[in-house]
Amino acid sequence: MDDNFYDEEGLLSPSLTSEVSVDFKVAQTAGMQLRLLQRNNTLQIDKIGELRGEQDLHVFSADYDVYALPKYHMPKNGIPPTVVGQGIEDLRQLDHNPRLNMASFVTTWMEPEAVRLMTNALNVNMVDLDEYPSCTDIHNRCVSMLADLYHSPCGEGTAVGAGTIGSSEAIMLAGLAMKKNWQKRRQAAGLPTDKPNIVMSYSVQVCWEKFCRYWDVEEKYVPLEEGRYSITAELAREQIDENTIGVVGILGSTYNGEFEDIEALDEMVEEVNQEKGWSVPIHVDAASGGFIAPFIYPELVWDFRLKNVKSINVSGHK
Repeated sequence: MDDNFYDEEGLLSPSLTSEVSVDFKVAQTAGMQLRLLQRNNTLQIDKIGELRGEQDLHVFSADYDVYALPKYHMPKNGIPPTVVGQGIEDLRQLDHNPRLNMASFVTTWMEPEAVRLMTNALNVNMVDLDEYPSCTDIHNRCVSMLADLYHSPCGEGTAVGAGTIGSSEAIMLAGLAMKKNWQKRRQAAGLPTDKPNIVMSYSVQVCWEKFCRYWDVEEKYVPLEEGRYSITAELAREQIDENTIGVVGILGSTYNGEFEDIEALDEMVEEVNQEKGWSVPIHVDAASGGFIAPFIYPELVWDFRLKNVKSINVSGHK
């Protein structure tokens, strides 16, 4: 398209051919400023100005959605929030319904009051303890409630824990704690700390692989086989050595929901620690089962009642 078609302000000139002038007149009627560029023989919006009378805007009659809005760069001018909001909602129309996606782990429901509380806290910086002390207090009370639910031996209000952005971050923190504790023990004994490993089943969630990759920890997997899709104490014992920072037990596999036998793992780890003089801990990945087992299977022993279970991660959205 010839540059003569633009006026001094870079707006589309009414001197265009009648075919394009129709677009210009519609745009002027809607109160928009348009600058059209010819790209691959098609006309696209490159500049959209402020819309006058936005309070009277009807999203589907404002001509914004007729043309291709920028995908990979910021628009030259702003677009009304109602248009942007509708556009994003439209883009998501073909996505799967989360309530029907059993692989998403977000099929749970919560009260609208909980949604409102979360929305009201979006602009709160929780790590600013001086400005938002109540958030810290609420967080610590939640940690204490979970510690009590999982039979922690810590006294009331003394349990240590952290709210995280999902299981992946929780596992990163738990794995890092196991690695740091192992390093301290090895350094105190004058032993090398360059070959840490962790023992787990092949059925672990992928974030455990990420932890090992990010923090240079060797994965020592217990293989699966038909009819057995979880770790066993006997097979795990074969993988443990002096460089093992911990053993992972799963309470609710992401593949079939199975609870691994944490109590049997604890008995095995205790025997190994007593025999070798090590301090190998157990971490329980209870992301999927941590809010099910205490209520449905209260007699199941898998938590801090076991001597070598030192950390647990659990997810409310499971």
